[in-house]
Amino acid sequence: MELLKELCGIHAPSGNESAMTHFLLDYIERNKSTWKNQPEIYAGDGFQDCIMLKFGTPRTAIFAHIDSIGFTVKYNKELVKIGGPRTIEGTVLVGKDSHGDIECELLVIEDEEGREHYEYVFGREVDRGTDLVFKQHFVETDNHVQSCYLDNRLGVWNALQVAKNLQNGVICFSCWEEHGGGSVGYLAKYMYENWGVKQALISDITWITDGVTDGGGVAISMRDSGIPRKSYLNKIIELAEQSGAVYQLEVENAGGSDGNALQKSPYPFDWCFIGAAEHNVHSSQEKVNKNDIVEMVKLYEYLMERL
Repeated sequence: MELLKELCGIHAPSGNESAMTHFLLDYIERNKSTWKNQPEIYAGDGFQDCIMLKFGTPRTAIFAHIDSIGFTVKYNKELVKIGGPRTIEGTVLVGKDSHGDIECELLVIEDEEGREHYEYVFGREVDRGTDLVFKQHFVETDNHVQSCYLDNRLGVWNALQVAKNLQNGVICFSCWEEHGGGSVGYLAKYMYENWGVKQALISDITWITDGVTDGGGVAISMRDSGIPRKSYLNKIIELAEQSGAVYQLEVENAGGSDGNALQKSPYPFDWCFIGAAEHNVHSSQEKVNKNDIVEMVKLYEYLMERL
């Protein structure tokens, strides 16, 4: 969990993922010699802040977005959302501008018509355009891990665990997912045109609901705001049954992921969202069952060998 803690503490809201990119490239360089197979690394010019790791002869790609939700400083102390963060008054936000480090509080203001807008409470004016994120308070117990940004640093962590033994496949660290996407299209283009990859698993975090429980295993999403192709989904569920991993099936009418961006791309990708479920979605205190994390890694390793 030390790696997960470090990932959750990196400042990388949508559009400003470079710190996470640098961390991952350094981590991969330092640790790849211990992996069973050595990947080809694709990053830098032409990939913006994204990274792709190609192992062997790939058939399937894992997509894990490296960005987080947050806020952008506007004018007159006003804040604009990056993605869909929960706006709980008093939440501590952190960042840095030209004057130094920032640690401030979120203020929620409601107008006469019930509409909310948001401001920061701080001892000085913050440079406009500065992005702020939740301050990390990482808690690990016997059964759970709790922190800001488990969505989706846990999805990134899962992909790094799979990388240790992966023989054939692509691991793709994407950007901008929380604020509408934008990188998946060109990443899909590259891997489809160069390697013929046209199926994907979305390593992301979903939410606890009436039908998806804490400790019920990793969730296989049958649909959210997007609908994966049924034949591909059925194949994944059949393999999941054979794997011995504990899993549960999710059906939702909202939410989205890199899978939605793949479906809207001009490339014939099949995709499925598979991830652990969390409490306190998009807040500073997201919480996930550690057994569900174990089952997530187990299922991904099994699927990547057989899809």
